[in-house]
Amino acid sequence: MTRVLLTGATGFIGGHIAWSLIQRGYEVVALVRPGHSLNWKHDSLTSRQGDVRDRDSVRYALADCDAVIHAAAMYALWSNNPTALYDINVQGTRNVMEMAASAGIGRIVHTSTVGTIRFQSGRLADESDLASPRNMSGHYKRSKFEAERLVRRMVARGIPIVVVNPTAPIGRTDTKPTPTGRIIVDFLKRRFPAFVDTGLNYVDVTDVADGHVLAMEQGTPGSRYLLGNIEGNLTLNELLIRLSRITGLPAPKVRLPYLAARIAGGIDNFVEGTLLRREPRIPLEGVRMAQQRMWVDPSKAVRELGVPQHSVDDALEGAVRWFIENGYAPTPPSLRDSSSPTSRRTRTFRERVR
Repeated sequence: MTRVLLTGATGFIGGHIAWSLIQRGYEVVALVRPGHSLNWKHDSLTSRQGDVRDRDSVRYALADCDAVIHAAAMYALWSNNPTALYDINVQGTRNVMEMAASAGIGRIVHTSTVGTIRFQSGRLADESDLASPRNMSGHYKRSKFEAERLVRRMVARGIPIVVVNPTAPIGRTDTKPTPTGRIIVDFLKRRFPAFVDTGLNYVDVTDVADGHVLAMEQGTPGSRYLLGNIEGNLTLNELLIRLSRITGLPAPKVRLPYLAARIAGGIDNFVEGTLLRREPRIPLEGVRMAQQRMWVDPSKAVRELGVPQHSVDDALEGAVRWFIENGYAPTPPSLRDSSSPTSRRTRTFRERVR
């Protein structure tokens, strides 16, 4: 049985990657940080304690592995310790890639982000659109940009790495939650009085997970693949309207000017981030990212890898129900007597992770 080392298995995308690998008959070795644990079990899933910042623990975890999917990252649009972002996202990536190369691993997948894509008005971005350092706003995007640039240099040295760039995943088990998941939770809590004119490409997290495995199996070393949904380019207003249809809650009707969002974000970051040293509800990095619609053409991954394209609405419904079931938000009146099921695949994963 092929054994795959997976970093980041305790995260939102990583947990779904682990399940996708197991469904396809792989044995999964999860590198798990001390003090953390996997929240579900399977006979084909084992954990090895370690940290991507510790080269020796990475080397140990790689023993007897045939492939690597490096999905571990610090995903934070605000941090009171920016150095940690570079230690984990850049140096951690260096450690995993170099140790995998030293071990002679022939299939390596690096999880980057849509944030390393360069966007221009008037057209959908694709994998050929390379961002530059001046396009990077905030430490998270800069750290992921540096990590992907590091990977490209390693590819030039002959290391067989495939890069995947997920867009905005949605679905069940978003425990943190991610910034996209927080939009859903805030909407359910009626904390979304207005919206800004921005847009993202939204995608079912299970499609992102399958995309990682397909990239490992079929991806061309040195290539990058956008893992998104061809029909997932939505404005924030369109997303909120879809959430309204699912939940019966009203969507906000007030569009907030970008300048007002910048001012609100600046005040929130000063009070929450600077004075109280806790994560702001409106991180400035997120506000800066909202300046442009991050819309993409993910057809290369669909065409070359066969990445699935499940309904964004189904993924939204699955996320809504999971957040409600797990106490993140109250149940809207329209859903209290509803028995509308989510997809069979989502229910199966939910049963496995509990």
